[in-house]
Amino acid sequence: MSVEASPMAIPISADRTRRGSLRLPKISRSVLLSTLTVAVLLAAWAVVTEMGWANELFLPKPQAVWAAFVKTMTKGYQGATLLQHLGASLYRILVAFALACLVGIPLGVLMGVSKNARSLLNPLIEFYRPLPPLGLYTLLVMWLGIGESSKLSLLFLAGLPGIVISTIQAVTSVDPVYVRAAQSLGATRRHLLFHVYLPAAGPLILAGMRISLGFTYTVLVAAEIVAASAGIGWMIWDAAKFLLSDVVIMGLIVLGLTGVVLDLMMRGIAKLLMPWSRI
Repeated sequence: MSVEASPMAIPISADRTRRGSLRLPKISRSVLLSTLTVAVLLAAWAVVTEMGWANELFLPKPQAVWAAFVKTMTKGYQGATLLQHLGASLYRILVAFALACLVGIPLGVLMGVSKNARSLLNPLIEFYRPLPPLGLYTLLVMWLGIGESSKLSLLFLAGLPGIVISTIQAVTSVDPVYVRAAQSLGATRRHLLFHVYLPAAGPLILAGMRISLGFTYTVLVAAEIVAASAGIGWMIWDAAKFLLSDVVIMGLIVLGLTGVVLDLMMRGIAKLLMPWSRI
């Protein structure tokens, strides 16, 4: 027995198909919106400077910032090119952040699974976590001198608390049912660590790492203002002393874009190592 199609079926289906064909993919829409935000900011910047609403000494035109970028890339700033300044800063950031992860993640796991370890070590973390970086830096310079050791130590201490606290939270949030199920199957502590705790806590640990990396970036300028001769933070600080706002803004843009790239790299690595996470 044949069933006749409703006269409204074809128009509705065609309308849905037509609307579906006009709908942009999710990734394309997000890229479009992000591009629109950047374009609006650049347009507003250009309008404000072209109309003379801001003093060019403090807010230069976009083309002046671009000229400063080209000049610093080719001729350099204070004896080093932009890539050399960026390389010096990335070395400090990556080394200090890697050390913070190597120390912070195992320490956070230990404090997460052991209440005794948490009670023993938590006061130390909570005491120095709210201390201002410049206050710590004066003491580190007295102890370690004005070389790379004090700079790396400051960045390491800046990134450590966020990683430790996020790891503790991630480990304590693991469902106990998973732990008991693994123990009932004869899992050892090593098996629990690598096959239960770390896979389940991985996404939250990575979120803490991303936040910690951003905070480490904010401390970079403070780490490079003392007896440094290269680095993006030092370049920004030195240019500000001479009111070179085009170099300052250019350095801030480069620093921000570098942070975005590093964050995207971390998210890409997370998707490879933890495909079950929503990063």
